[in-house]
Amino acid sequence: MIALGIDDYYMIKRMDHEEYRIIGFILLTLLMILFPLTQLVVGRILGFNSEIEFDRYLHEPVRTSVDKNRRLFRLAFGALTAISVLAVAYTMLKTSTVPLFELLKGNTSELAKMRIDASRGISGIDVYIRNIFAIALTPVLSIIAFIYTTQSRALYWKIVFFLLFMSSLVITTYDLAKSPVFFYVIMLLLAGVFTQTLKLNWKKISAFVISGTVLLVIMYVAIQGVTEVESFLSYNSGPIGRIILAQISPFFLHLDTYSHSIALLEMKGLPSFIAGIFDIEQVRTARMVMENVFPENVDKGTGGVLNTIFIGEAFGSFGYVGVIVCIIYVAAVVQLLYIAFLRLPKTPVVIALTVYFTINIPRTLVGGAADFFFNPIWIMMTVVLAGLFILEQYFHVIWTFLMSKVKRKKVKA
Repeated sequence: MIALGIDDYYMIKRMDHEEYRIIGFILLTLLMILFPLTQLVVGRILGFNSEIEFDRYLHEPVRTSVDKNRRLFRLAFGALTAISVLAVAYTMLKTSTVPLFELLKGNTSELAKMRIDASRGISGIDVYIRNIFAIALTPVLSIIAFIYTTQSRALYWKIVFFLLFMSSLVITTYDLAKSPVFFYVIMLLLAGVFTQTLKLNWKKISAFVISGTVLLVIMYVAIQGVTEVESFLSYNSGPIGRIILAQISPFFLHLDTYSHSIALLEMKGLPSFIAGIFDIEQVRTARMVMENVFPENVDKGTGGVLNTIFIGEAFGSFGYVGVIVCIIYVAAVVQLLYIAFLRLPKTPVVIALTVYFTINIPRTLVGGAADFFFNPIWIMMTVVLAGLFILEQYFHVIWTFLMSKVKRKKVKA
């Protein structure tokens, strides 16, 4: 639609050079060919057969924690649960105005500004507490608790899951963002599918789709005040416009902006950790595009970032070469992660990590290329869950081995 010039979308109307409709279309077509081709090559090199290995993984029984590790694992998990629940409460206290609470109280006059303030009003170490322990860790811990609840039916896991489930609902809806709560529900559904607790059929899928559509309509009516039927049915506004045009349009704006209005960011577009090594402050391309294309929204305090498919950020940093290199790199990373998760032991912790990346990789694909080079939240989540995995499965073996080494040294002495 954008390439043919029949989109009639407000973002695309801000483009100054129409030729990027075609250039953008060509680059997106290249992405659709080169991305899966890279995955295919990586899979062939590692002898990976996705159909066979996924089917085996799906029907493999879940390995819960062994008896000798159970008490220690529950203590560690309980401590992490307490940290996550407290982090959610701390986030609510540190947010000057919580949009969800204001909506429930009927204060809807400045919800758009409140949503921006909620996401940007926290600074310093509070950002890490919110992003890592509240937003990232809480839903993942709830997935682990959910799997243990379905596998053991123990009262401990039921209580822990309830606390984490309620905390996850709060942290995914507090700023009235529409997608996080949907992604969280999908995480629960995937966990059910991977553990064979949930068997999907067309009736269930239809029920989920209808329920999600109804919830989306309610959120649009409540949060954005959209009440006209035409807005819901129009291809370039409302929910439909947001799905098919809102996420991809900024890619075309990236091409237009970084070809004419703003110089390529180069090293500034790298992750903050890498840019800091070269004593350069990181700049996100999506924020620069928002400031260039919609300065009036920035002035009003309602302008966030214009996130889009990851090759938009790649182009804003290193141009066309960056696009090609980034497609190959990201495709290889995604395929390697997929292979690794299917070949790891099928435990609740590993399933939760698999579900986390299954949901967050697609979200990051429309968030930026820099996050695939260095993502502190992904690293932190992997380290924390790797520690849980060791406690869950191997702590007693490791402890016994270490104690035997100590005893041998004492005997020799």
